[in-house]
Amino acid sequence: MKMTEVMQAGYAFAGGGSDVDPRPARARSAFWTSGHTPTLIAAFLYFDLAFMVWVLLGPLAPDIAKTLQLTAAQKGLMVATPTLAGAILRVVNGLLVDRIGPKRSGAISQVIVIAGLLFAWGMGVNSFAGTLALGVILGFAGASFAIALPLASRWYPPEHQGKAMGLAGMGNSGTVLAALFAPALAKMFGWNSVLGLACIPLTLVFIAYMIMAKDPPNAPAPKRLVDYFEPLKRADAWWFMGFYGVTFGGFVGLAASLTIYFTDRFGLSTIMAGYCTAGCVFAGSLVRPMGGALADAIGGVKTLSVVFIVAAFALAGVSGASTVTAALGLFVLAMLALGAGNGAVFQLVPQRFSSEIGVMTGLVGMAGGVGGFYLASSLGVARQVTGSYQSGFLVFAALALLAFAGLAMVKTRWRGSWGAAEGVRI
Repeated sequence: MKMTEVMQAGYAFAGGGSDVDPRPARARSAFWTSGHTPTLIAAFLYFDLAFMVWVLLGPLAPDIAKTLQLTAAQKGLMVATPTLAGAILRVVNGLLVDRIGPKRSGAISQVIVIAGLLFAWGMGVNSFAGTLALGVILGFAGASFAIALPLASRWYPPEHQGKAMGLAGMGNSGTVLAALFAPALAKMFGWNSVLGLACIPLTLVFIAYMIMAKDPPNAPAPKRLVDYFEPLKRADAWWFMGFYGVTFGGFVGLAASLTIYFTDRFGLSTIMAGYCTAGCVFAGSLVRPMGGALADAIGGVKTLSVVFIVAAFALAGVSGASTVTAALGLFVLAMLALGAGNGAVFQLVPQRFSSEIGVMTGLVGMAGGVGGFYLASSLGVARQVTGSYQSGFLVFAALALLAFAGLAMVKTRWRGSWGAAEGVRI
């Protein structure tokens, strides 16, 4: 079966088909010829390895905390710092993408991360302050989001934005690699050596990226610096930022924290906790492009409505889970919902802000990073103050319900205004 046929089957499974999807069959089947596949692959590889190192401190946290004698709150802040740094740097990268192009922006970011990891490996990380400094450097990897997605997105027409953004954004799966391999490598070579070993695949991907990636031909002309923040004058930009703060914030916050949770809550070894984390993160990464395709078929609003309800239910359930099996099942359910939500949000963003996708990717991505920082750090604080992670999970479940309520408020206006353009479902 050809890939285009697989995509069409996916539409049918998701509720698409000729009786639901108003677009002609030719438009639905032209995805792989409508853009630039080598650039899409390069964007995915860059995003994938960048995310691998972005959350690297999470799987290594139990070993680092033991060596440096960190408290629960310090562990939470350590794994949350790359998330916050990545959130801030996503705005910077969003500006760079629109000023110098996504390919060069990505090259600069990759060089900074590789050089920073090599320095940390050679000099050693010997204090809590050192882990925070390393976290800031790893933030450049997290900021790859604001580069990889516009690099891929600008090559594709509106009717394929959900799939293009979803496939490029499936680089979230890099967090699986960190959870799978970092604890085992740390046991064999020491956790500091993992920082140096990570530079090997990063360098290989950098070479492939420079060969395969190509800047899209329809990039907008550079604007004044103040003009890049023009979208913030519109309420829709803030809504998207809030929604992504929950979906992506939940995803990356859990990805950074689950190894600590499983070792602390259930006494698992770091390697076994890494396997559990990898399973959860894999689920969330796998469904991101499916979330985008589903949003293309039935609309991003419907998809997000289900996402927020399921995520709230799963996270509330985790707060009371008493066994590893129960917690793992609920985390997988939460990650499935949040991963699909990530794809759905970025099916909607290009429809509303097509001419400002670079800076909007940065702004929305920043909000996602802030959400992840909040979740990861709040779990550490909750554990230290109350002796349990329960309150941290319950508060984030409440945020998911607030997002659902906000979406219900704006969906009618969206569908009656910009959602009617070009026949794209929202």
